[in-house]
Amino acid sequence: MTVHPTHWRRARLAAACCAALTGLSLAAAGATAATADAAAAASGSGGAPVVHTDNGVVRGVAVPGGYAFRGLPYAAPPTGNLRWRPPAPSADWRGVRDATQFAPSCPQPPSTEVPPGPFSEDCLYLNVSTPTLRGGDKAGLPVLVWIHGGGLTVDAGRNYDPAKLAADGVVAVTINYRLGRLGFLAHPALASRPGGPAGNYGLMDQQAALRWVRDNIRAFGGNPENVTIAGESAGGLSVLAQMVSPGARGLFQKAIIESGSFALNQRPLATAEAAGEAFAAQAGCPDQTAACLRRLPVSDLVDPPFVEIPGDVDGKVLTEPIGTALAAGRFARVPVLNGTNHDEERIFVTFGLTVSQGTNVPIFEQPVTPDNYQANIAAALGVPAARAAAIAAEYPPGASPTLAFSALVGDASFACPALQIDQQTSQRAPTYAYEFNDDNAPLRFSPPLIPPPVATHISEVQYLFDLPNALFPGTLNADQEALAASMRAAWANFAATGNPASAALPWPAFGGTHSARMLSLVPPQPQLETDFAARHHCAFWAAG
Repeated sequence: MTVHPTHWRRARLAAACCAALTGLSLAAAGATAATADAAAAASGSGGAPVVHTDNGVVRGVAVPGGYAFRGLPYAAPPTGNLRWRPPAPSADWRGVRDATQFAPSCPQPPSTEVPPGPFSEDCLYLNVSTPTLRGGDKAGLPVLVWIHGGGLTVDAGRNYDPAKLAADGVVAVTINYRLGRLGFLAHPALASRPGGPAGNYGLMDQQAALRWVRDNIRAFGGNPENVTIAGESAGGLSVLAQMVSPGARGLFQKAIIESGSFALNQRPLATAEAAGEAFAAQAGCPDQTAACLRRLPVSDLVDPPFVEIPGDVDGKVLTEPIGTALAAGRFARVPVLNGTNHDEERIFVTFGLTVSQGTNVPIFEQPVTPDNYQANIAAALGVPAARAAAIAAEYPPGASPTLAFSALVGDASFACPALQIDQQTSQRAPTYAYEFNDDNAPLRFSPPLIPPPVATHISEVQYLFDLPNALFPGTLNADQEALAASMRAAWANFAATGNPASAALPWPAFGGTHSARMLSLVPPQPQLETDFAARHHCAFWAAG
């Protein structure tokens, strides 16, 4: 999720080529030569790695510590008549496909933010980083599939360089998926049957990428039976969606959720379709037909963006809201690593916004003062005046009403829902929890925030991935580098075994409602944390 003050003030959501080599046959002799090439690269000869996928042969690039394959198609271009349909299989190719360059990112609102162009509806591609083309044992290496954030409206897989994470012994995959209206427009004319599934095409794309991983990742040194899905912000929300989606069952064995707890109550299909019909009328399709919608130019579909996190209970991809499914135990019972950051809302509140239950809400009146404090609470959280008064009593405005406001909205929207998820999943699956608390983490996606410094939304991602397209430069100091190394090792351990702990970093499992144990990720060495619920007033929010 990226933040830029100009575009956030426009109500932006909380919120990347192939060359055929002729003359190479895919017959047995050619396949043997390609395999020998890959083995030579894996043994350190420096040759370009060549790998066979189900659709054809791809040639990647040797990089420090391993190999990278970029712009691999996992589905057909969702263009023309395939716009707003479930992803179709990718076409085969002959010869060797160049996989050294990133493919286009999915269309999104124009801005000065990441990712860099080009953008195209033809964007269903993924990237693989691997330390070896031969697994460390017969089964292969654990696989981590990264689902980027960006409010389901912006960002791309190319913005996350997982080379350092891969060096800890995982095959890392970053993916694109359809965004905004192209990924999540629900409309009766687009449904597969009257009242049937519509919308959630971006979530379908994620599942198609996971099927590609299942079918192809062994050739890249990975174990298709040991796959972890991971994501931050809307990517973390996507992980939760896949945990409860019937269509994702069996496609992953572990789940990592970073700051993804903020939108657990998806819209009913009827509500989403009504919004789709209103959009169609506004966009110039009064006949409300799929043919008209599919003729609309991309520019009409990405600007202005959605005003809330998209997604709906469509009856197939999502059969019920995420929060309802988690509470009832209807989710994939896989090991879970789940966490939030110290003050998730600070990056939003600094620029006049809040993120509350999946809705991007401008602050009612700025600056936040003792006089408008309760009105701002009511507007941000959508609560009546009496409840706003009770919240204000729990969080007195004190010397800095803005900081108090940021803390309360963050507790209500991120911290305490994350704790609730820990409590729900830990009853049925191994669960490990964290709070990222490096308050001096470099700001990579915004100018300076309201002081004092704090670990806010997206602060932790730079400790796991290099961010080649971040808006602002940032360098970790020695203690922060030590924390980053510990975090990457923990994420890799979790991907391998379902447990992030190691001899160097003890990490107890979450103990349930009365013994909530998690790790505070602070430099240089993470520490045990047991007061998360009290510091974030979670008993108050649970009782409300």
